[in-house]
Amino acid sequence: MKRRFRLTRAADFQGVWRSGKSYAHPLFVLFVLASDAPGIRVGVAAGRRVGNAVRRNRAKRLLRAALQNMVMKILPGFDLLLIARQPLPFANLNRTQEALSALLNRAGLLSPTHDD
Repeated sequence: MKRRFRLTRAADFQGVWRSGKSYAHPLFVLFVLASDAPGIRVGVAAGRRVGNAVRRNRAKRLLRAALQNMVMKILPGFDLLLIARQPLPFANLNRTQEALSALLNRAGLLSPTHDD
């Protein structure tokens, strides 16, 4: 994901986590917070509960890959935080994309021209 679309500072992660609205799925949790930024910024995290370093990295790669295809369809002006859950490293990309699309729809973040 390009740098301009990333949440990079720990304070940004904390702000979205504490003040954002959450949407849960068995694979991951999506936190959404409105921001003044003209575009969107996304942070991806996987805690130790997800597994060892290999599983955590796989989970983060899956989330980034699923998001890469959808980033231009998301409405601007939001900060997003995706936090992996334990089953995510064992899921495939299609399942992850479907879950992400469902959560973004529930949050009302997909642009109206988006068609699944």
